[in-house]
Amino acid sequence: MPASPGFARITLPLAAINFLNQCNRGMVATIGPLLAIEFGLSASGLGLLAACFFAAYAVAQLPIGVALDLHGPRKVQATLALVSAAGFVLCAVAPDVMVLAFGRILCGLGLAAGLMAMLKANSQWYPKERVAAVTGAGLFLAGMGGMTATVPVQSALPFLGWRGIFVVLAVLAVCASAWIWTMVPDRPAAAVVPQRRSMVREIGEFGRIFRDRPFLRFLPAIMVLSALNFTFQGLWAGPWLRDVGGLDDGPRAIALLVYALGLVTGSLVTGQAASFAQARGFSPMFVPYIGIGGVLLAQALLVAAPGGFWLTAAIWFLFSFCGSVGVAGYAAMGQGFPPELQGRVATAINFSMLVLVFAFQTGIGAVLDLWPRTASGGWDPAGYAVALCITFLLQALAAAWIVVAPRGRAP
Repeated sequence: MPASPGFARITLPLAAINFLNQCNRGMVATIGPLLAIEFGLSASGLGLLAACFFAAYAVAQLPIGVALDLHGPRKVQATLALVSAAGFVLCAVAPDVMVLAFGRILCGLGLAAGLMAMLKANSQWYPKERVAAVTGAGLFLAGMGGMTATVPVQSALPFLGWRGIFVVLAVLAVCASAWIWTMVPDRPAAAVVPQRRSMVREIGEFGRIFRDRPFLRFLPAIMVLSALNFTFQGLWAGPWLRDVGGLDDGPRAIALLVYALGLVTGSLVTGQAASFAQARGFSPMFVPYIGIGGVLLAQALLVAAPGGFWLTAAIWFLFSFCGSVGVAGYAAMGQGFPPELQGRVATAINFSMLVLVFAFQTGIGAVLDLWPRTASGGWDPAGYAVALCITFLLQALAAAWIVVAPRGRAP
């Protein structure tokens, strides 16, 4: 393994894009009620608008995986950051919901390589047992974007409006592109340079990944674990806190900040814990197993809907903290494949997970629309309980698949 140029040159610039990614997707939970009022959106309409970002994000995953393996994270991520900047500008000037949706699609395309580029770069420059730790540290910093999308965005809305927030994100995306282009090095000198082959053969490598038994054994559990975090941070945690938790804008923003804090600290702690456990002989999936159990517990508590601000916030903290361990699962699943396929392995997982996010965001909206709107314009708490019962069941089934699925090598 070559000597690393250091965290500040490898992981930190790429974490900047993940900062924007988490801010962008978390912001909809804060400004979603404003968008619903301004554009007259139903629950399913708001869910579909939020899901446009994830649909584009998902569609881009497989080609981005090929591009990362062939051209490296520096060139791919610096270019895509400019695409996201264009998307933010379009959102800022959108006269109607269709233009706003198209802007969200461009944002999804531009931010689609965020985590994958960081995983690819880290797997090139660090020993495999360190990848989860340095990636978790990068996501700890990136998670500040999710925190920024809560109280800071809520506080800035009276001055900038939601359109002004998108302008700020566009400027930051251009700055991040320049930072990545000038600072992140290309692959190590001793790394295997991928042979130039036809695009059909390059894409065909995904077949090898999706036929791998250990990959298929763990994929559903990691998909659901990460998709739930994306789904609720990206949209439905905010409305839940309003309609079930009974929180006004200020307390709701604080609760979302606690959610984001759980994601930030979870990314750091669980990444370090996964590397610590693996270095001492535990399975790389040991920590993800614990995360799955924690998210199942959090969903059960949310269905019960206990009262009290701090208890509610603590449950959402548990949800996001444990859900953040999905990234350690990504790193664990990638260890069974050669370095030249790491980009494609990560994007194969992400593609599968993001398809599920699209289904969850729109599906939860469809469930909520089965009940009449409340007098305050929100959605019935019974709808949220039914939706959470469905996601609980899906996650339990995915966890059970680990036990009954055909086995190959252990990750």
